[in-house]
Amino acid sequence: MMEKLSAKEFDENYKVILEQLNNAALSSGRNVDDIILLAATKTVDPDTINYAINSGIKYIGENKVQEFLQKNDEIINVHKHFIGHLQTNKVKDIIDKVELIQSVHSIKLAKEISKQATKHNKEMSVLLEVNIGNEESKSGFSAEEIYEAVHEISELDNIFIKGLMAIPPICDTPESNRKYFAKMNKIFVDIRSKKIDNSSMDILSMGMSDDFSVAITEGANLVRLGTALFGKRIYK
Repeated sequence: MMEKLSAKEFDENYKVILEQLNNAALSSGRNVDDIILLAATKTVDPDTINYAINSGIKYIGENKVQEFLQKNDEIINVHKHFIGHLQTNKVKDIIDKVELIQSVHSIKLAKEISKQATKHNKEMSVLLEVNIGNEESKSGFSAEEIYEAVHEISELDNIFIKGLMAIPPICDTPESNRKYFAKMNKIFVDIRSKKIDNSSMDILSMGMSDDFSVAITEGANLVRLGTALFGKRIYK
């Protein structure tokens, strides 16, 4: 777990982020209320997460199934997303505990989500992950594969595609990621225009602590912030 953050430190970080969100929204001609700030809570202790929720955070995202399960019962009154790499054999552990899975990177995973959601008699909302930089080290659908993937996954039972997500390559400057964000937005808008059944394309999740302002100006309406809110992760 990371070193515990003081309330004052969180308050200061949160204030700066809200200002940056507002400025980015204005730059893109949008209302800041239309952009979801999701707190990425990997390694963050439940007390700090609950303080963040009481301070105004409405969405949180966890990366690891085991850590999520350990903290889940202590964290309430917030929208819970799973944002990390999800193995098919772990789907059953979170299917009834999160409202959205952001990182659906394969047809195989989507089929397992459909299977487990059907067992629980619920509709599972998902985002499809696009490997926008075609990186061998990352999972996700390529920019060329995503169109067919949306059609195929939209036909599965008890699964609903709410949009797309992406993590662009690590770059020296936030501005260097603009081309990837712009490409993602083009794909997102294109797919949304097709009005595919069982998909709404409401959410474009991209942008993290270092580059969320650029992502917003290129169309992101959900950003995933960890370090900017909670400080750098310190593993023990």
